[in-house]
Amino acid sequence: MVQHKSTSLKRPSGMVGFGIVWAGQIVSVLASNMTQFGLTIWAYQETGSATALGGITSAFLLPFIAISPFAGVMVDRYNRKLMMMLSDLGAVMATVGILILHFTGHLQIWHLYAAALINGLGNTFQWPAYSAAISTMLPKEKYNRANGMMSLIDTGPAVFSPMMAGALLPLIGLRGILFVDVATFFIAITALLLVAIPQPMRTVEGQAGKGSLFKEAAFGFKYIFARRGLLGLILFFLTLNFIGGMAWPVVAPFILSRTGNSSAALGATQSAWAIGGVVGGLLVSVWGGFKRKIKNILLGELLSGFFGMLLFGLSNTLWLWMATAAIGAVFFPFVSGSSQAIWQSKVAPDVQGRVFATRRMIAWFLDPITPILAGALADYVTEPAMQSSTWLARTFGGLVGNSPGSGMALQFIVAGIGYMLIVVIVFLFVPMLRNLEDLLPDHDQMEQLEPAPVK
Repeated sequence: MVQHKSTSLKRPSGMVGFGIVWAGQIVSVLASNMTQFGLTIWAYQETGSATALGGITSAFLLPFIAISPFAGVMVDRYNRKLMMMLSDLGAVMATVGILILHFTGHLQIWHLYAAALINGLGNTFQWPAYSAAISTMLPKEKYNRANGMMSLIDTGPAVFSPMMAGALLPLIGLRGILFVDVATFFIAITALLLVAIPQPMRTVEGQAGKGSLFKEAAFGFKYIFARRGLLGLILFFLTLNFIGGMAWPVVAPFILSRTGNSSAALGATQSAWAIGGVVGGLLVSVWGGFKRKIKNILLGELLSGFFGMLLFGLSNTLWLWMATAAIGAVFFPFVSGSSQAIWQSKVAPDVQGRVFATRRMIAWFLDPITPILAGALADYVTEPAMQSSTWLARTFGGLVGNSPGSGMALQFIVAGIGYMLIVVIVFLFVPMLRNLEDLLPDHDQMEQLEPAPVK
């Protein structure tokens, strides 16, 4: 009797496998950005309120604050590929719901809040799963390149999505764009099914963090608070996120109010920002930035505050908005990629789900309220003040004018100054953060127990 060898197709892994997953995500995000663009225009036309738009952003961010530690436990306990797929399925459900409501003529602004909440819930699992998967799919020397590619997912689709959405809206309407968005989610899920994503090796630290759901959820906090450098890095980003959160959530109403509700001007500005991010992502992917990653973070944040906030707020023409947004966005991939590489290098892979989820929860702790605060500040304080005879209008009117959008311009200027001031203070007076890379060992210097299977 002849015994035949069973043959099985080996799933792509390593950089090839990562590239397949990355390609599936970038297609899906392109369609999702088109949906977001169309829904932003719809929501602002329906309400004319910056606060209402801020509420949608807050609904998306709320799950990160509410359940991030528990999502991190699930990522570490179970198959990370499955966690990625479940997050995509959650986003599909939210988009299908919006599509049905719009098709039946029942779509209301609060439905966008509910959809954003569901999307945020899925992303709460997705981000730590994807971030931790890089550590198991690739060697340490490729982290920067992979993180540069991941930053292109945030910025690359945004180059084309406003233009594509603007061109497609008159042809297929918002319903057609929503349908395309739903279809592309399944492309992303198929890409995940095709590749091999190894589970992390077990480490002594990982086994020490084992226990009940609540014990493991608390482990992320314990891990970070025991490492002052990592905690300092999170608090640094928390502070910057709060300051920037007083400006960036109002970019859409700012441009729309300055241009007579021109969706083309908003789309051009968003595309310029995305082009800058793509350029930065490509530079990170090819060059990798400075060898000391903290230098990329501090210099990148300083220049982002200067161009992306201060000069952006001082600008008063479309071309200047596009230029300052593009230049400011160039530095974002250097910051995010370097931060990711530090965490991926310092944290043991089998606890990265918990630690990364907790890390984002702390860094984004104030983010659910800043869009509402920024919108309310514009609607009820800065905009009315700058268009009347108040001292604010008399003092800053020569700088930003006294027309619609002047108050929001002032918010960008003040936020930019505060942003840069925090970076300078950290550089001059916080050596613990400046020397973070030298003070903490990398995870590959830690004791490992045994490899986990490839899934």
